Amino acid sequence: MNKIIVGCLVGLMVLGSAQAANETLVGGNGGLESLRGKTELSETFSGERWKQYPKDGKPIDSDYVYQPPLIPHTIRNYELSLNANKCLSCHSWKYANEMGATKISVTHYRSPRQGQVLSDVSPSRYFCLQCHVPQADAQPLVENTFKRVDALKDQVQRSQ
Repeated sequence: MNKIIVGCLVGLMVLGSAQAANETLVGGNGGLESLRGKTELSETFSGERWKQYPKDGKPIDSDYVYQPPLIPHTIRNYELSLNANKCLSCHSWKYANEMGATKISVTHYRSPRQGQVLSDVSPSRYFCLQCHVPQADAQPLVENTFKRVDALKDQVQRSQ
């Protein structure tokens, strides 16, 4: 009797996995329907245009106070690990003038807790991509009504 029950359960599992595999192959999404419908993401948007960053660019204006500067160039194949930081080969105070790059802020040479000035970049500021991000010329994904700092200044002057 137990063998019959176990056999039935195994048969149901095999049928269920075959059905799931069929839905995965047909719809590519396991039979789930999203706002895009039952289509593959690659069919609706390839994402290729997102991969195009400028090779070298001028610094990008900030949109708000204390915004970390945006990266105006590609960083593909840059090593950023415990052993190496490609960003510092151009942006450190030692090489920035020679490379024609923007120097990193002096705040990157201070320890965050004690405020001591260090001889090298603080470990808390070593991983640049925590705050700085590369920019591509891409259309926004959603409508945005954000106004830059200059627009806010104009509004304050008008209200006075």
